[in-house]
Amino acid sequence: MLFRQMFDGGSSTYTYLLAAGPGREALLIDPVLEKLDHYLRVLKELDLRLTLALDTHVHADHISALGALRDKTRCVTVMGRHSKTDRVSMRVTDGDQVAIDGIELGVLYTPGHTDDSYCFTLPDRVFTGDTLLIRGTGRTDFQNGDPRTAWRSLQKLMKLPDETLIYPGHDYKGDTVSTIGEERRFNPRLRVADEAAYAALMNSLNLPNPKMMDVAVPANLALGLKQTAPEIAARTLDVDSAKARYNDPGVVFVDLREEQERARDGTVPGAVHVPYTRLERELAEGQLLRSLAGPMGKQLILFCAFGERSALALEALARHGIGEAHHLGGGMDAWIKQGGPYVLKSAGQDI
Repeated sequence: MLFRQMFDGGSSTYTYLLAAGPGREALLIDPVLEKLDHYLRVLKELDLRLTLALDTHVHADHISALGALRDKTRCVTVMGRHSKTDRVSMRVTDGDQVAIDGIELGVLYTPGHTDDSYCFTLPDRVFTGDTLLIRGTGRTDFQNGDPRTAWRSLQKLMKLPDETLIYPGHDYKGDTVSTIGEERRFNPRLRVADEAAYAALMNSLNLPNPKMMDVAVPANLALGLKQTAPEIAARTLDVDSAKARYNDPGVVFVDLREEQERARDGTVPGAVHVPYTRLERELAEGQLLRSLAGPMGKQLILFCAFGERSALALEALARHGIGEAHHLGGGMDAWIKQGGPYVLKSAGQDI
């Protein structure tokens, strides 16, 4: 596995780059906007294609690079379902998987530092964001943080094997990595007696607010793709317009989400499944989308979770000479809320 730990000195933030190897798909965890050019240079040098960029939570000490990376690389942006960010491409929840070519991260919901904090696991390591730091833990006094909830999340992490490597979201002392066993033995915040003692400790800290909090939090809550650009808006269908075309034999709905999203949230009955990460391959000559839009002359209606991946996909189709496709504004989220037919795959039942 190709693994890089990168550091932003201004916010003491660690960003992690993972890929199965050079020439493969890659993902970034907790990227910082000020380091955007550095990430792009490393990706180019290592011949990597950025597929996913994810944040462990809404950050208060730096502006996330998720939106800039999406705009530069067309990657999928990922955050937890509890995040109040205006729009990201994919939302995950406890027990989900985040996968690229050759790497699969497990998803743990670990609220307490904030109410939208998540950790991400590999068999030998865990990326803890601000939930668990090296010889410390994340503060719990803003963004709906709660020390008792944080304690329970920390106990969830302590169930991982002792040898599990810990890669935190920040470090202020120069440490780069620890293990679950080390933190269990030596982290002073984990050696208190119980949940009540932990809450008393955290409530007594009286820490100043992060110096960028008033700037970073609003910026990180507004990462969504601006879908009002004329070229996108002209090919955006609202739910009623899309429903009116649902039974048209000349129309094909195309689901751009990952399989776990379809299983969890349902899909439009009869929709063709083309994950966004495979889009370019399916647009090659003789492949599915090229055939549907070309020789078969079908009208494509693209949809994803919230409309971000489908808007990006419209641009890809246009580059391949397919300019008549549309996308569903608001995605599957809007479709279900406004009464569009859908099927829960696990139940096999039309709703």
